[in-house]
Amino acid sequence: MEAVVLAGGYATRLWPITRNRPKMLLPIGDSVVIDQVLEELEADDRIENVYLSTNEAFADEFEDHIADAGLEKAQLSIEDTSDEDEKFGVVGALAQLVDREGIADEDLLVIAGDNLISFEMGEFIDHFEDSPGPTLAAYDVGDPADATSYGVLEMDGDRVAELQEKPDDPPSSLVSIACYAFPADAPGFGTYLRDDNNPDEPGWFIRWLVEREPVSAFTFDGAWFDIGTPESYLETVTWHLDGETLVADTATVENSELGENVHLLDGAEVVDSEVDNSVVFPHTSISDSEIDHSIIDQHCTIDGFDLSDALVGERTRITDPED
Repeated sequence: MEAVVLAGGYATRLWPITRNRPKMLLPIGDSVVIDQVLEELEADDRIENVYLSTNEAFADEFEDHIADAGLEKAQLSIEDTSDEDEKFGVVGALAQLVDREGIADEDLLVIAGDNLISFEMGEFIDHFEDSPGPTLAAYDVGDPADATSYGVLEMDGDRVAELQEKPDDPPSSLVSIACYAFPADAPGFGTYLRDDNNPDEPGWFIRWLVEREPVSAFTFDGAWFDIGTPESYLETVTWHLDGETLVADTATVENSELGENVHLLDGAEVVDSEVDNSVVFPHTSISDSEIDHSIIDQHCTIDGFDLSDALVGERTRITDPED
């Protein structure tokens, strides 16, 4: 079985934090967003190769991360894009990857690299192997009103009876997340695209597939975070830290109060300040300030200024205008 980890987006909703770094490499505790998936695929003997699908703009960052993590199965598969306007869409990019890597005749697992999930990939693969056809992972968001941004499922037992992509009036609160497994003999992305179908959202491909053969759902409880906005990223950090603080050994805290869910990375400095529910990147200095629910990039200086719900880009200097 081959695996594809989708990491080709430009994460514009998280700019400026992700203007020059992929969101999949944002810190979550002592690791980064994509590590859980890569490590579990590395450990599963059923996975032959892991293709990390990304763009030209972030290829070097991912290549360095793979090398530093000592991953043997992971390898880059680079889209011919370096800007958001050049994107092929998720299904279009998958079709090109399958052709580029010559894996059309293999069972295929596809998962988004910006998802943090509480189930183990091995459990999902077990379910796929026991199912008659393609399999997707499904999560109950609790209220149909919260499901309008996702592919919403109607089930017949474990089988998907229908998928509605981002409906205005969802029939259920069970949604498809970006984790799929396809047997080698399932209708492929190329066949779907040749009929002029939507190349962007994978939900449209799954809906098309449901009309042609049995598709099973692997439902799970626990945690699922789709990290695409500042709010969802900070929610993920909050879930991981669970009210604790994480301060790097080389960070400095002097005469300051750190509240819940604060992560200070290497070389960060907090002096005479209060920080709560925030991530402070390396070598950033905060003094005489109050920071709340914010993400502060590296090499910034914040002096005598209070911030809430803020995104502060790299090397920004913010000081009290009266000083």
